Amino acid sequence: MFEVTLATALILILAAFVAGFVDAIAGGGGLITMPVLLLAGADPVTALATNKLQGTFGSGTAMVAYARAGHVRPGDQVAMAAVAVVAAGAGALVAHLIPAGVLRAIMPLVLIGVAAFFALKPGLSDANRVARMPQAVFAATAVPLIAAYDGFFGPGTGSFYMIAFVMLAGFGVLKATAHTKMLNLASNAGSLAVFAFGGAIWWAVGLAMGVAQVAGASLGARAAMRVGAGLIKPLIVITSTAMALRLFWQVWG
Repeated sequence: MFEVTLATALILILAAFVAGFVDAIAGGGGLITMPVLLLAGADPVTALATNKLQGTFGSGTAMVAYARAGHVRPGDQVAMAAVAVVAAGAGALVAHLIPAGVLRAIMPLVLIGVAAFFALKPGLSDANRVARMPQAVFAATAVPLIAAYDGFFGPGTGSFYMIAFVMLAGFGVLKATAHTKMLNLASNAGSLAVFAFGGAIWWAVGLAMGVAQVAGASLGARAAMRVGAGLIKPLIVITSTAMALRLFWQVWG
């Protein structure tokens, strides 16, 4: 039934549930699922492709939860989502042209910067601030850059969307979290389409993990909406730092 043993599949499903919970709040769920997929025997491309499949379920579930609670209107993000789909697909297509070693060396420093921003910047709350750029400019610059990165590499995408919404769009922390999910869903879908065409997906495992993602993301979104910035900020700091340490270990460990 599964592409791995039943015991391994159960471990992957549990990892997906935890990842869905964390990702719905602060992003970084791939930090949990990618290593487990690799340890389960998936080659890097299959691990990345299967991770996109199961992660799509979590992003979609979180988006619906935030939309039902009135924190985001998906219809307002259709244009941005379309940009993210195209950019992520392009990123996945050119993945083999980007030296992964260079990205692995740079990204830990960027993620440490994200963690430091949320940990040290005063005044970050659920209140909105003045936007630094029009929505059209944001959709034409920040969104495709982050989505393309998601397509060819991935770790930290949710954190990057989050900090862009906070710093450039002027969103409060909870609103930024809610708006991140549709773009995460779109960039996952764009890169997933490329990987599916290439046949590099564990479909049975990925779909089972997707069901667990739905459950975890539902719980995570509800927790984030109850507590708001008081929960989201520390979890972003923790997940961004953990991703940075993992990437440091991959490069120099």
